[in-house]
Amino acid sequence: MERVKINYSTEKVYENVQIANGVFKLTIKGKFAGKPGQFYMLKAWNREPLLGRPISIHHLDEEKIVFLYQLVREGTEILSKLKTGDEIELTGPLGNGFDIDKIQGKVALVAGGIGTAPMFYVAESLKSCQVDLYAGFRDEAYIIEKFTDCVKNVNVSTESGIVGHKGYVTELFKPELYDMVLCCGPEIMMEKVVKMCREKKVPIYVSMEKHMACGVGACLVCTCKTKNGNKRTCKDGPVFWGDDIVIEEDSI
Repeated sequence: MERVKINYSTEKVYENVQIANGVFKLTIKGKFAGKPGQFYMLKAWNREPLLGRPISIHHLDEEKIVFLYQLVREGTEILSKLKTGDEIELTGPLGNGFDIDKIQGKVALVAGGIGTAPMFYVAESLKSCQVDLYAGFRDEAYIIEKFTDCVKNVNVSTESGIVGHKGYVTELFKPELYDMVLCCGPEIMMEKVVKMCREKKVPIYVSMEKHMACGVGACLVCTCKTKNGNKRTCKDGPVFWGDDIVIEEDSI
């Protein structure tokens, strides 16, 4: 797969706003590179945590790059407090994204929680496909309205039942209706989706979510099990063929 040159730069925040409970949208003006499914390491501090935080590309155009991130620990808490004009370090694009040129036909995007964020850039890029979105959230749904211009159908579930179907997104999803499936979200959800696709013999890409440290494959913190041995999520992924992922049967 073609590699995009990795750039290191210090930029100024254009906008950083909260769009849902614990979820923020960070916009930086300028020209940036990156394929759907790739990520950047973001850092806005000179103390611990030592390394940046991996954030997937939510949207990219000729004028700006946009990241959607969830408040989790100290690093993202610092990011959430950035204001317009504050400096931030960007390293990227990193990892292997979705091979858009090989994705054809009727496509399902299956996402859970903050895993919905990178799927917007994916949906924007699949212009020659018929795309449906399946998005699951614990309680509050967000950014769903943005997908209406680039997908045919939007299917939403919340565990609380506040929005859409009450339950899990996998209860709405029928893999046999699609030529290909792209998935990103909590590991247990993705394992379920992979298993469903295997049973129906539908090809699937998964974008793995693992804790990362360096972002370039040096530290081996983010390894995941595949049929070809352990792979580095940040370097060999985060996007993998679903058939390559090892699933523990008792985890589903």
